[in-house]
Amino acid sequence: MGVAAVAVAVTFMACERREDPLAEAREAITAAGLREHTAILSADSFEGRSPASVGEERTVSYLEREFQALGLKPANHDSYFQDVPLVAITPDRVSFAVRGDGGTSQFTWGPDFVAWTKRVVESVDVSNSDMIFVGYGIVAPEYDWNDYAGLDVRGKTVVMLVNDPGFATKDPQLFTGDAMTYYGRWTYKYEEAARQGAAAAVIIHETEPASYPWGVVEGGRVGEQFDLVSADNNMSRVPVESWITAETARALFDRARLDFDALKARAATREFKAVPLRLQASFSIRNTVRRSTSRNVAAVVPGSTHPDEYVIYMAHWDHLGMDTTLTGDQIYNGAQDNATGTAGLLLLAKAFMAVEPRPERSVVLLAVTAEEQGLLGSAYYAMNPLFPLDHTVAAINMDVLNVYGPTRDVTVVGLGQSELDDYLADAVKAQGRTIRPDPTPSAGSYYRSDHFNFAKAGVPALYPDAGIDNIEHGEAWAKEQADRYRADQYHKPADEYDPSWNLDGAVQDLDLIFAVGYRLANERTWPNWKPGSEFKARRDSMMAAR
Repeated sequence: MGVAAVAVAVTFMACERREDPLAEAREAITAAGLREHTAILSADSFEGRSPASVGEERTVSYLEREFQALGLKPANHDSYFQDVPLVAITPDRVSFAVRGDGGTSQFTWGPDFVAWTKRVVESVDVSNSDMIFVGYGIVAPEYDWNDYAGLDVRGKTVVMLVNDPGFATKDPQLFTGDAMTYYGRWTYKYEEAARQGAAAAVIIHETEPASYPWGVVEGGRVGEQFDLVSADNNMSRVPVESWITAETARALFDRARLDFDALKARAATREFKAVPLRLQASFSIRNTVRRSTSRNVAAVVPGSTHPDEYVIYMAHWDHLGMDTTLTGDQIYNGAQDNATGTAGLLLLAKAFMAVEPRPERSVVLLAVTAEEQGLLGSAYYAMNPLFPLDHTVAAINMDVLNVYGPTRDVTVVGLGQSELDDYLADAVKAQGRTIRPDPTPSAGSYYRSDHFNFAKAGVPALYPDAGIDNIEHGEAWAKEQADRYRADQYHKPADEYDPSWNLDGAVQDLDLIFAVGYRLANERTWPNWKPGSEFKARRDSMMAAR
């Protein structure tokens, strides 16, 4: 390149930086950097990043070293760690049998059912508990719905469908139509069964309404199961929580001389009444109980003028660990879920450290633990925040980044919930892209990642996801990739780092949320939930008190 050409290039770069004061900071967000961190975090040596394991030690130490090297301040006084007390319960022996006319049927753990207890006990026995089909197992006054109306299910085994009646009927006037409500989540169904006094709660798995195959349910219940511990050692939880396959359910309904499909259809109507199965369930669970401590990892870029106000970026560092009972590959590497998001957190940290002058508000980089065990790390943070929630401007979540290349769009899970959508819309427009809502609202993704715990606490939370209009290959191809990932890799040992990934789409999305966070960190605004959001009242009350 000649001297004149060099001069022109330098002038152009200088002009570009004057036009975009964040250009140099954005140079920290690269596909190469994302690739390096993702490959390391999902390596076999990290053993699947299970909480309270060798894999955790290697993961949190890596994050600590990276935050230190970048010059970020520890978020917890002089420590980058927030201890998260957990209980690890390993179900050593689990049995499920059903008695009825014609004798007793024994079912096989894994192919037929999974079951566990969240109670901190070494054994649970439920013997000859009457089984009753309670439809969707929902009590929702705001939707004028009560599957438990007139029932006393104390000591009984309640059997229910996954998702909610809106999904089943696609009726937009019923619940929220195809978009899952929290009432459709399996976590809610167990909570309600406990409130009703049931002895066991059994959810019937079907792939479409659950949004994932049986293998995800089965694989997610292998080995130690973690939980936070309440003051009563979780004795207020239902004694047995269980899933059964659709095939197992049909066998039970046939045994009870009931038409499963007819009852399933009736359960989505207001005329439904619970139906006794005239069968008795018995569960036996023997546990090994181990109390342990895991860690959230948090660092902060202190604000220059309002350091006591915070914008939080978050991603979960954990995955499912190892399953030594498997033949062949035993490591759940969790490369996409969520080594990519954790790697993205490190790149955003690097970008904010490159910003001059520093943002006015503080920027927090929070890597939480035990998401795969039920959003436990974020739940603990929301109950024990390192920074006051009424001083927290927003939370931005990253969970599974785009590895298939740039898109013309970006998905917002929970679009319409908060004013953060408007911030993202401005950043998307600057990229020449468009925003679209979650294409699979029936999956209930808004309730399945760590931002949800911040939302429940009132903090406006943004959850951007990959777009589905791939620039090179189009929408059909992108959907095929997403479907293949859910079927073949999600929560399986096959979720491994692939050097052929096109990470330019992930960089594109990280640049978006960097722009959103930078703007939030330099404004005096306090974005809120939009009217109609179930989280707005909590935030309004919080800010009024502040």
